Amino acid sequence: MKFSENILEISQLKPDFLGFIFYNKSPRNFESEIPDLPKEIKKVGVFVNASSEEILRKAKQHNLDFIQLHGNESAEFCNEIQTEIPVIKAFSIDEDFDFGTLNEYQNSCNYFLFDTKGKNHGGNGITFDWSLLDNYKIDKKYFLSGGIGLENAPKLLEFLKTKSAENCFAIDINSQFEKQPGLKNTAKIIEFKSKL
Repeated sequence: MKFSENILEISQLKPDFLGFIFYNKSPRNFESEIPDLPKEIKKVGVFVNASSEEILRKAKQHNLDFIQLHGNESAEFCNEIQTEIPVIKAFSIDEDFDFGTLNEYQNSCNYFLFDTKGKNHGGNGITFDWSLLDNYKIDKKYFLSGGIGLENAPKLLEFLKTKSAENCFAIDINSQFEKQPGLKNTAKIIEFKSKL
């Protein structure tokens, strides 16, 4: 999310989480103030290889509820942040991803987030092969991300019935529902929700 009026409009749809990107190389980089939101909507600050000082300063400034780490942060770094605020650690998935990597992060974050490996740290607009999550053997809830849109809602419904989806806690939607970076299309999100 990036624009105040759009943030308030989307908040009317009662999402569980709203994300705010604090990464100056992203076209969705958030540089204003988050408007007042209902307490049940959790505000997630998204960071890429930022310092702990910057993360905790932004968390306090914007009264964030979660931190999403979308870079090459170590398990030790995640643990340091987690002592202050809950952490969602993102991993970029492709057919070469080693799910054994996740073992050292088990106790260093509250949730995992599985996104598509692409040229950007996120917002690539493409899905990965969800059957790769058959290799996920850790009992930790995760966010499913990466190119999820209206056209793959039927496939998503099928995936959510599989054993691999037992720990799928949240669906992260982004670029497929944008009019421009950071500006969400409310009508498309309403339609998507109606399909799930």
